[in-house]
Amino acid sequence: MVITPSSSEPRKLKILMLHGFTQSGPLFHAKTRALEKNLEKQFPPAPKHGHLPMYPGGVQLSYPTAPIHLPAPDIPGFDVDGASATDKDDTDAWAWWRRKGDREPYRYEGMELGFEKIAQILREQGPFDGVVGFSQGAAASGMVASLLEPGRREAFEKAQSKGGMRYPESFEEDTGYVTDVIHPPMKFAVSYSGFGASTNPLYQAFYEPKIATPMLHFIGSVDTVVEEARSLRLVDACACSKEERERRVVYHPGGHFLPSSQKQYVAALVGFIREAVGGNEAGKKEEKAEDMDMPF
Repeated sequence: MVITPSSSEPRKLKILMLHGFTQSGPLFHAKTRALEKNLEKQFPPAPKHGHLPMYPGGVQLSYPTAPIHLPAPDIPGFDVDGASATDKDDTDAWAWWRRKGDREPYRYEGMELGFEKIAQILREQGPFDGVVGFSQGAAASGMVASLLEPGRREAFEKAQSKGGMRYPESFEEDTGYVTDVIHPPMKFAVSYSGFGASTNPLYQAFYEPKIATPMLHFIGSVDTVVEEARSLRLVDACACSKEERERRVVYHPGGHFLPSSQKQYVAALVGFIREAVGGNEAGKKEEKAEDMDMPF
């Protein structure tokens, strides 16, 4: 099923933003406000200089909140002993799934709920051109890009016969004649401090065959929350040449966070998106990091 914009408004470059474990959509929005402003500046509405001809309406970011509420004991670092009963229940912490198990291979509980929520957003607010995620949301971003690719349902069916999970029903569209997918393939995906799913065979169909959607990976060199090996598992799950891999894996000197204001990392994101959506012919030279005028 191909979703088309429902209004007469100029088409916008629409990006789905998936927050990390224990976050929410509004919190992720607040933390990435600088990034949003930079993208609005780099992808302005027509007729401003540098606009993308395919997206005369500019850019729009959507920030849904995951469906699984996390009580205080599930939040790393929460002072359970010092918290009141109200504090323990009244948390604004959410997840796309819960990890179960003490070691690999892990199992993800509630994943179907996470995909149902994402599918709802795709239906109601799509079509989206790309998906960006942080931490658990970045892992989900890779999965969403995978699920929407041609042939992925068949890969899940093949893996299911060997113990793999079923292709998420929420991503299926019954047209009455054939079962289709609810949304067109993403043009790009971006991972900040992301990771590949557990080595559990349940999830192998997300990555076999490899993800064909262009994906950019930001990895913190001192990230102690998501180990580099887990992030590289997602990198390895993407189909790209050696040259593309070098350009699509960006290390920053920080930890487990999204570098939303540092010039060189914003420039890498902007250049990647422009390339992925075919926007380099828009009459705007790709700006070097040192030439970018940041609004902060």
